[in-house]
Amino acid sequence: MKHIPIAPLALGLAGLIPFGFGALTTLGWLPNVGAYGGPFFALTYGTVILSFMSGVLWGFATKAEGSKAAVCYSLSVIPALWAFFMRGDTLTGAVIYQVTGFVGLFLLDWQFAQWGLTPAWWLRLRAILTSVVVLCLLALMI
Repeated sequence: MKHIPIAPLALGLAGLIPFGFGALTTLGWLPNVGAYGGPFFALTYGTVILSFMSGVLWGFATKAEGSKAAVCYSLSVIPALWAFFMRGDTLTGAVIYQVTGFVGLFLLDWQFAQWGLTPAWWLRLRAILTSVVVLCLLALMI
């Protein structure tokens, strides 16, 4: 099955809303809300998603065996640790760290797919979502 099932696609696209909100408020297309505004929401949500994706990779690691399983489990915690430690002390720094985190996450997705641990449609979904996330995060620096 090469097509992306409707439920993961719909939920993945819905998960882009906080990133889009941050970008649209930064660009002035939506009103800012709260003390910190859209960029704060987008970056906070990015931290949550990087951590969530560590759990997804951990789930894929359960399909590996032997020493490959140990490698997969080790790799799976990288996005969460990255989100925790690589915060940035400016908006630009935080955006650069998160963009790097999401690009790195995609590389991990690619590797897990190469090892046959993901569904056949996984990389297509992740490419769409990662592209939108990176564009939205970069818009925070405008």
